[in-house]
Amino acid sequence: MNVPAKRLCERPALRPDDPRFSSGPCKKHPGWNLSSLSADNLGRSHRASIPKSRLQEAISHSAKLLHLPDNWQLAIVPASDTGAFELALWSMLGKCGVDVFVWESFSNDWADDIQNQLKIEDLNIFQADYGDLPDLSQTKIDRDIVFVYNGTTSGVRVPNLDWISPNQKSLVFCDATSAVFAMELDYKKLDVVTWSWQKVLGSEGGFGMLALSPKAIERLESYQPSRPLPKIFRITKNGKITQSVFKGATLNTPSMLALEDLHSALKWAESIGGLSSLIQRCNNNFKAVDNWVRQTDWIDWLPNRAETLSTTSMCLKVVSKEFLILSEEQQQIAIGLMCQWLEEEDVAYDIAAYRSAPIGFRVWGGATIESSDLNKLMPWLDWAYGRWLNEELNSGETL
Repeated sequence: MNVPAKRLCERPALRPDDPRFSSGPCKKHPGWNLSSLSADNLGRSHRASIPKSRLQEAISHSAKLLHLPDNWQLAIVPASDTGAFELALWSMLGKCGVDVFVWESFSNDWADDIQNQLKIEDLNIFQADYGDLPDLSQTKIDRDIVFVYNGTTSGVRVPNLDWISPNQKSLVFCDATSAVFAMELDYKKLDVVTWSWQKVLGSEGGFGMLALSPKAIERLESYQPSRPLPKIFRITKNGKITQSVFKGATLNTPSMLALEDLHSALKWAESIGGLSSLIQRCNNNFKAVDNWVRQTDWIDWLPNRAETLSTTSMCLKVVSKEFLILSEEQQQIAIGLMCQWLEEEDVAYDIAAYRSAPIGFRVWGGATIESSDLNKLMPWLDWAYGRWLNEELNSGETL
């Protein structure tokens, strides 16, 4: 479909009701209000009985909402999803060989840590460029697996977990921060699952969730890595798991205000129908963007395969010849201008691609986003591109 630049420049009549499409921290849930958060536990010790019970309630409510298996353990840990995943890697890797799959920036960070910080020698790194997945079938049942379920910076997710053997002998480590609450996870195929409060539920940053299978607990209690562990990574003592960590005790001091914010998000999720409704909202958001992409000739998905398209971190690339003939620096400037115009119009905030990802846009479609807002945003993307194209054509400098 070839649409004249002048028509693309037509200013849309409707704006999104909320312009917050950041991929983290993400938009608050519908109906959120700061004044509705309880302040009863502010200024109190997180070790006191009532504040500690609120931490435990957040753990049990999260586990219930996700249908986490009864024999799994769940804890609140420091430093967002990054801290949760690093805790798992530092505490458990090294007993056997490791296969790590890389296709975006955070999975690359995990591979770098495993290779250069933990110095695991028996290591396979299976890597693909942005937009692709590596060959997942290369893993073996007697090796630990490390992967990201949904590539937040690439918009590529694993389509399923069929590639993991039901007879897996070693552990499967899954960074699921932009997948949990948005996609169905088969916990029978996983052993370590981590996420943060700030993604699909739109709560505050700085706090991670660490979910462990019985097999992961057994590894923690039977294997002592030779490396030193920082205090915020230690969840065992004298060869036994520290059970209090899974019952509301924390490894450092948490924000009680952020905790109440999480309770608000969990309560909202329950009120709309729980996990299935959260997933459906994400699917509806994806459809709103996908329908526009299919009708628009200057834009396309960054992922190369339809079955790997993320329903939360939706990454887009500009494919028009007018854009592709530009240098990388000029492309970056163009995307920056379009994002600036959209922000000035209070239409969209923070939708440029991740800093190390290919140049383009990244639009968050997690459960707290309204599909009606995405439907209103898409014509504005056309408007921003048309405005840029008109300016380029009129300047005569690069085209």
